[in-house]
Amino acid sequence: MTDHPPSKRADAVRNRQRILEAARTAFAATGAETSMAEIARRSGVGPATLYRNFATRRELLEALLADEVDEVCAAAATAEGDSPGDRLTTWLRRFFQYVTAKRPVVLGLLEHTDRTDPVFDSRGRMLAAGRPLLSAAQDAHQIAGDLDLDQILDLVVAIAKIPGTPEYRQPILDAALAGLHRRGT
Repeated sequence: MTDHPPSKRADAVRNRQRILEAARTAFAATGAETSMAEIARRSGVGPATLYRNFATRRELLEALLADEVDEVCAAAATAEGDSPGDRLTTWLRRFFQYVTAKRPVVLGLLEHTDRTDPVFDSRGRMLAAGRPLLSAAQDAHQIAGDLDLDQILDLVVAIAKIPGTPEYRQPILDAALAGLHRRGT
């Protein structure tokens, strides 16, 4: 007989998800200094439920970052588009959303964590998820072969860090992604 960890009740799973969604929204709206009390309020759970799921602020921030990385990596496998280059572009846009949304979470984690902590090792997972998309686009001669995914992700990250509103950064991202396509033709 093997010991299996007890499965979470459906309501406990829903509470955890509500907390993560509320925290993601709260951090995006008010920044890394958002209090745990505010997250409990926004999620509609009591403080005891919040702390039962996430004993510390760091645990909550790590869970948010892990969820976001999982979502971006999964998006690589389901990226839509009419061509390999279009699928890569679709995924790069999703990666851009991740980079701009994760900033408050990462800032909050950096207050309590060394940058060398494994929680920040999401780049390797992103590269593994995106490389098949880039390879397919390069094999189809839609993206130049002299670019690697590290360089392209650095380009997207640099654009995400430009000061200004999303409306200001969006045309810059559009131009850069269009340039990737032109380089390959």
